[in-house]
Amino acid sequence: MAFTIGEIAKILGGRGQIVSPEAPIRQLLTDSRNVSFGAESLFFAIPGTQHDGHAYIDQALQAGVRCFVVEKMPQKTTADANFILVPVAIRALQQVAAAHRGLFDIPVLGITGSNGKTIVKEWLNHLLQTQMDIVRSPRSYNSQIGVPLSVWEMDARHELGIFEAGISQPGEMEYLQKVIQPTIGLFTNIGHPHSEGFRDDAEKLQEKMHLFTSCHRIIYCADQPEVQRFMQSTGKGFSWSREHDQADVCVRDVLVDATSTQFHIQFQSHLIHLHIPFTDAASIENAIHAIVAALLIRSAAGSLTDKDITTIQTRASGLPVISMRLELKKGVQNCLIINDSYSADLASLEIALRFQAQHGAGLHRTIIFAAFDETGLQDAALCSAIAQLLKRYHIQRAIAIGDMYMSHQSLFSGIDMQFVPDTETCLRQFKQSAFHNEVILIKGARRYKLERISALLEAKTHGTVLRVHMHHLVHNLHVYRSTLKPGVKTMVMVKAFSYGSGQAEIARILSHQRVDYLAVAYADEGVELRMQGIRLPIMVMNPEPDAFANMIAHNLEPELYSKRILQAWLQETQAHVDSPAVHLKIDTGMHRLGFEAEDINAIIEHLPRLRIASVFTHLSASDDKAHHAFTQEQLKKFTQAADHIKQAVDYPIILHALNSSGISHYPDAQFDMVRLGIGLYGVDPADAIQSKLKPVSTFETSIAQIKDIAVGESVGYSRSFVADKPMRIATINLGYADGFSRELSNGRGQVAIIPADGKFNQQYICPVVGRVCMDMTMIDITQVPEVHEGDIVEIFGTHISIQSHAAMRNTIAYEVMTGISQRVKRVYESEW
Repeated sequence: MAFTIGEIAKILGGRGQIVSPEAPIRQLLTDSRNVSFGAESLFFAIPGTQHDGHAYIDQALQAGVRCFVVEKMPQKTTADANFILVPVAIRALQQVAAAHRGLFDIPVLGITGSNGKTIVKEWLNHLLQTQMDIVRSPRSYNSQIGVPLSVWEMDARHELGIFEAGISQPGEMEYLQKVIQPTIGLFTNIGHPHSEGFRDDAEKLQEKMHLFTSCHRIIYCADQPEVQRFMQSTGKGFSWSREHDQADVCVRDVLVDATSTQFHIQFQSHLIHLHIPFTDAASIENAIHAIVAALLIRSAAGSLTDKDITTIQTRASGLPVISMRLELKKGVQNCLIINDSYSADLASLEIALRFQAQHGAGLHRTIIFAAFDETGLQDAALCSAIAQLLKRYHIQRAIAIGDMYMSHQSLFSGIDMQFVPDTETCLRQFKQSAFHNEVILIKGARRYKLERISALLEAKTHGTVLRVHMHHLVHNLHVYRSTLKPGVKTMVMVKAFSYGSGQAEIARILSHQRVDYLAVAYADEGVELRMQGIRLPIMVMNPEPDAFANMIAHNLEPELYSKRILQAWLQETQAHVDSPAVHLKIDTGMHRLGFEAEDINAIIEHLPRLRIASVFTHLSASDDKAHHAFTQEQLKKFTQAADHIKQAVDYPIILHALNSSGISHYPDAQFDMVRLGIGLYGVDPADAIQSKLKPVSTFETSIAQIKDIAVGESVGYSRSFVADKPMRIATINLGYADGFSRELSNGRGQVAIIPADGKFNQQYICPVVGRVCMDMTMIDITQVPEVHEGDIVEIFGTHISIQSHAAMRNTIAYEVMTGISQRVKRVYESEW
């Protein structure tokens, strides 16, 4: 559903330089660093307070972009580039997104309010993702730029859109409404965040309501009097309430226990019992918003079925923690840590204090807080309001960070207060030993980087973690996409638990990045992805006949590679009118799986009973220049076989041959699609590509104990290591059961200790001593300047590459990644 640049010029009514009006536009850009497919991208040069997008036009041109929307023409225009001149680029971005939105006649939910927008959006997606194909705002993309970029992600496969909208001053919501064009509205609540640009809450509420101009229903909580009065005047309100029986949806019998909350919802004629794994008031309110929205959406699609209700009940019981909001973690010395450094306003402070009170039974209540940037209050008034809340919730100890608090210390009388000017001083002044038996709330504006305090106070348990840097994965995807010819599709391998990185999590981000296909090894992996709400086409590379029925049920597409598998598939599908498409694999020299050349005629005989999605082969040595002639012969054989099959059908078939290394070495053999595997995770044999990739995974553990040993003392099983000098030995929380191979015993393996001050050097590289145990490994730390129990130890990542680690084991990065145990916790991180 791509627009052409000529069509966009007409939408915008702009003038300028249009040299290729038929150029398709599939990606909208506002950041020249995020170019993935320049030939089909449109760059909006938006002036901002910090940067002017016009300054980055040359960088975008170098990345392959040839279509631009600008407020002023460059002094020197490129002859083959298109430039649309408009008065305001950000409004042009919104106009284009609005035109794209107008192509789709599906329900679209628009969410606004002061707090909870992102959580409600994510939870609503969680409730419905197995029943509907959903497009939603990524993270908290709710700004004047974020909303149009989110809406642009809509395409023909989607059945529901969920977009959040945030504003900071009057006049903004009108623009977002035209982009989202919601058919259903959801208003979370009214509070203090982003109040600076408004006279009062009434003006802010009035402005937010502009989002719902085109809505036929607006979901809201009737227990907020100001919101209730306004909604009644619209005639569109769809209310829920814990207090008023006349609401459209009544919430009853709320029972909160130590770890969960139960309640009943009366929705139409259905009395529905719900159970959610949260107990704080904010989460309960957000969950009810999401549940009511899910019920309304499903009922609007037809009569609400028992299956709809059961699905929502089941998924509500597993609502996930959204990490950008309140998180409760175990801390040092019997402490609990609540890290709420995402938002910084009085309303969210009160919610967090209430959450702290609910989870801190038997513990002293402590708060560490920095400046609040979203209140609109003068300093003295803000300090007084914070002090009142601290007293109301019986805070027993408070640490205030920032000059403002130091200047208003008298307003905090009656509270055990300590004041520090900045986060660095706090980290120096307060060590782990200063906190015992406390529930510690960490709260404040993100610019103070309070997560460093949270990290200091969090308990290090088993300490073995595989950190998956999702922003690096997206970067690597963009690197490979930038090498592809226009129109070439991308299939990504997510087999073997996505090379050990976590299958569903990786698949979700790839789905958002609009890859064309996923591939798994076995049917069970594909079924799991479907159960997690992944709707992209999925190829199963090693299908077995006993899994065919399950594959048909979940629309998984098999790789057919032999006459036996072909006949079994034909037999299984003969009773099915609409079976999944199939992929034919041709063996051109790998001699693993695939049809031989002499099988092609037999395949063609059965083509009327098959729907061919693709024909492909696998290159044996695309990473080795020594076998260039052999690879070229493979490509020749593949082309001959594929052409024979293509001539026998009257519809297009995708051809593909290149894996990660093939993409970089054989650009002329991209055909219609490429298959991206290990390269996505930062490993490529071609230096030119490798230098652009970023490591996606960091495997790390922690030090459990440190010992000093004398000459002649041994370490580990069978006394395979005996000290020939006085040594310091550290035992780390990692063994072969975690994926740290026994081949790394006795000096063959090395790890890197991460210094607390970040000043890493080669002294921190430590060899393994003794034999690797099942759950523990000993390392020599004699030469390390300063090391402590609990310090982080990197197995591979920033300081030891995965390739270097694989070389220590005389293996390849594939084996290392897929060998990391499932018991190792995966932590997904991003910088978006």
